[in-house]
Amino acid sequence: MKSQDVSAAEWHARLDLAACYRLIAHFRMTDLIYTHVSARIPGEEEAILINPYGLMFHEIRASDLVRVDLFGEPVQQTHAPINRAGFFIHSAVHEARPDIACVIHTHTTAGIGVAAQERGLLMLSQHAARFHGRLSYHDYLGIADDDQERQRLARDLGGNLVMLLRNHGILACGRSTPEAFIEMNYLERACQAQVAAMAGGAALRELPDAVAAQTARQFDMARERRKTQDGQTYTLEWMALTRLLDQIDPSWRD
Repeated sequence: MKSQDVSAAEWHARLDLAACYRLIAHFRMTDLIYTHVSARIPGEEEAILINPYGLMFHEIRASDLVRVDLFGEPVQQTHAPINRAGFFIHSAVHEARPDIACVIHTHTTAGIGVAAQERGLLMLSQHAARFHGRLSYHDYLGIADDDQERQRLARDLGGNLVMLLRNHGILACGRSTPEAFIEMNYLERACQAQVAAMAGGAALRELPDAVAAQTARQFDMARERRKTQDGQTYTLEWMALTRLLDQIDPSWRD
């Protein structure tokens, strides 16, 4: 699939999604060929882009991405396999939340570590406080594969953008691919900080609830102030991140 074969909106979505895959690889948030990032094609609510199963994330190019429907069925001719089981969580979110453009799911050591703790994410850092009152939790009942689980996933996420899948990993969403990546980045960093702080062995100092709540509101206000005229967020960060990718290997744009 080349740029001349699709609309300008779809190619832009492909570029952002390919960049996101490369960034997940660069920041070491991958799990071999497993886990996924998915993105909705603008103007086509039930058309989703996802990686062909079997590629490592650092290999993915814009032209490699495959169009599927909300249930993981390809809507274009493709010889690439699709991991429908891996897409299940993404499918549930995209179906329930038409405002969501991108879904990222990871199995990082820190993410699983915090997701396995009874109290979940603790308010130990500024990164964690960003998610005060904005983080959902979903209990693990085995590999997700039925309609009841789809409903539970959607219900537990609610109106939030981030969720800890207990004993499993992290989910981050966004109204754009850049937003989803930034949310994932900071939630992952918050989990890393928590695991490191607990490993230090000293008594932990948690932020007072009022301070954490105020910090989350400040992040919300900063995000609103920086929105562009077309409603996009994290434009400066995304420009910097894609420059980084271009310096490493610009083939993600192919």
